[in-house]
Amino acid sequence: MNGNVVLREITQDTVRDVIRLSVAPGQQQFVAPNAVSLAQALFSEDAWYRAVYDGETLVGFVMASDESQRKSPPSKPAFGLWRLMVDQRFQRRGIGREILRLVIDHAKSRGFEEMYTSFVPAPGGPEPFYLGLGFKPNGQLDEGEVVVVLPFACGS
Repeated sequence: MNGNVVLREITQDTVRDVIRLSVAPGQQQFVAPNAVSLAQALFSEDAWYRAVYDGETLVGFVMASDESQRKSPPSKPAFGLWRLMVDQRFQRRGIGREILRLVIDHAKSRGFEEMYTSFVPAPGGPEPFYLGLGFKPNGQLDEGEVVVVLPFACGS
């Protein structure tokens, strides 16, 4: 199923469907609802966000923080995965990995050499997912979440 995963801009025609996506009840402590994410994006110069489709089926949402988008970016802007969610109906199909690959490709195309994210350290959380994809803890906590970094291999 994951060979057709694409990221698309959210439009006035698709925003309500994106807001209706949800993770399983036991996962809600790990990711904010998409409506909250979209509201936060309205007030952030850094927000880069997309709806996730598998073919023509809406399956998820992703949002990153891209400091290079700021009106006055820092001298060394950072790129971080802010939100990643796959609707409960489409989980365990490799879609999350494919989303991450697409986001990494986007970050590399913008000149970034690494990407960070964070997660709630709790049973059932995304820690095994991120660590299994090569993210490494950097020793920092952000509002109780473990911060992890993925350096991009040179030339890849």
